[in-house]
Amino acid sequence: MDEKRSIPFSPPDISELEIEEVIEAMRSGWITTGPRTKLLERRLAAFIETGKTDIDCQSAVDIDRYSNRVVCLNSATAAEELNLRILGIGPGDEVIVPAYTYSASASAAIHCGATVIFVDIQKDGDPVTHMPEMDYGKLEEAITERTKAVVTVDLGGIVCDYDRIFEIVERKSYLFRPVESDGSRLGDLSSRIQKSLGRPAVVADSAHSLGASRVFRGERLNCGQIADLTSFSFHAVKNFTTAEGGASTWREIERVDNKEIYDLFQLLSLHGQNKDALAKSKTGGGSWEYDIIGPWYKCNMTDIMAAIGLRQLDRYPGLIRRRLEIIKKYDEVCDDLRIKRLVHHTDEMDSSNHLYLIRVDDVDAQQRNTLIDMFAEKGVATNVHYKPLPMMSAYRELGWDISDFPNSYDYYRNLITLPLYSLMTDEDADYVCRVLREVITEFRGD
Repeated sequence: MDEKRSIPFSPPDISELEIEEVIEAMRSGWITTGPRTKLLERRLAAFIETGKTDIDCQSAVDIDRYSNRVVCLNSATAAEELNLRILGIGPGDEVIVPAYTYSASASAAIHCGATVIFVDIQKDGDPVTHMPEMDYGKLEEAITERTKAVVTVDLGGIVCDYDRIFEIVERKSYLFRPVESDGSRLGDLSSRIQKSLGRPAVVADSAHSLGASRVFRGERLNCGQIADLTSFSFHAVKNFTTAEGGASTWREIERVDNKEIYDLFQLLSLHGQNKDALAKSKTGGGSWEYDIIGPWYKCNMTDIMAAIGLRQLDRYPGLIRRRLEIIKKYDEVCDDLRIKRLVHHTDEMDSSNHLYLIRVDDVDAQQRNTLIDMFAEKGVATNVHYKPLPMMSAYRELGWDISDFPNSYDYYRNLITLPLYSLMTDEDADYVCRVLREVITEFRGD
């Protein structure tokens, strides 16, 4: 083997373009929510609809077309929670969540006072992509009169089978009981949304999958166009980053105006205040004055974060392509070594190429950890995505037991996530491939 390298797991890809835009934002006087945040929202809406990053979202036509379709926030967790609050989900409601996911998928529902119902994944994951996706039979069994939402997780950038998921929630719609309005602005909107859907909402945790797509009901759609509401993460380890940050978007909902939904997101994310700093800065008498509509939250995005995002979006198609080039190198080695791996691209689905998960047959969790140590000794940082939530202390204390989710545990016990990031050179990727061959060969005793 060649000289030992040091390969981190997932450093952010930040260029001089992002740095210069942040500097300009700081010089502009707008460092909290302002014009850059609003522009990023419109550009993300255009990207989700078209897949293009070069649409002029400052022209009069495009401002009108792409406004009020995406709201940028300070995290995907905030986006997930506000999605549920817009739906009116609260105490007495149940939200179905896959047991195999990160905590935010479940904690958002708990923050709202709802009860989380975990569902096991399919044995060895989806039969085509091998992504740890929910067992659809168990999903259907879990839906009751209390079910208000199903949280889907596009893990690793691979898009769930939404045709199956929507078929199930629609088939069980006879159990659905929409909430009645409590007379408040939010309560009235939530009631109208639930009555319009007439079934449990499909709420996508698409933290990993900005830019991914899937054929849904015969039409190829981008993530953000499929589920009723969708959240994205822009955390530092994601393909697209604003350091911290996230966004919510939603499908067109009958009898509900996009602007009404957008305005409620703004209220929920800024203390219930009906004017943000940008609106209050306008000249004219009384522009300072505002009202508090509800005693809500503080999770808005800042223009400094949006500045990073604007330049990241310029570069984003190239970042995804670079990840795919590395994935192809990994695929070749894994297939040669007969290692199970995610399948990121099929005729029906194109991933955002976020994570590269492998599973090594005939090893337990302790042996898997030994393999991780062997990678580390050779300078390659790896990870595990994820430890199923019923194994975590917080969820065990809520009464969940991993023994009730055997497929999730079986998937986790022999899983390793290889480093995958757009700054990785060909030499780095080749080194990881050589280390993978050496570690697996040594461990197997071949």
